[in-house]
Amino acid sequence: METKQMISSYDEINDTFVAKIYDKDGYYANYDIADGIFLNIDKNRFPVSVHINNASDVLNVEKGLLKNPDVSILIECIEDKITFTFSIADKVIFSNKSFNIFEIPEISYEIKANWG
Repeated sequence: METKQMISSYDEINDTFVAKIYDKDGYYANYDIADGIFLNIDKNRFPVSVHINNASDVLNVEKGLLKNPDVSILIECIEDKITFTFSIADKVIFSNKSFNIFEIPEISYEIKANWG
């Protein structure tokens, strides 16, 4: 598994969580991988950022918890499945598996906001 650093922010007023891999800018396409969770990919089909509308509802957590700086996102694409796991302080908050209809290559990324 490859670990990458992310920059994330949570807008409590609009209840929107966004995170991007530290050294990536922009995206080529964006896919709805779970209800309200969008995965943005680059031209090579590798994930570069995540956007979650109505984040507290989608993740089923209180808004205050989404301000925690210790966030990690696991994105795995194995064969025809995408696994998306959202954790705060090493506790899994949300996990979802969906079909990889987006032709994302086989990867295993852990994207962390607070790492050393």
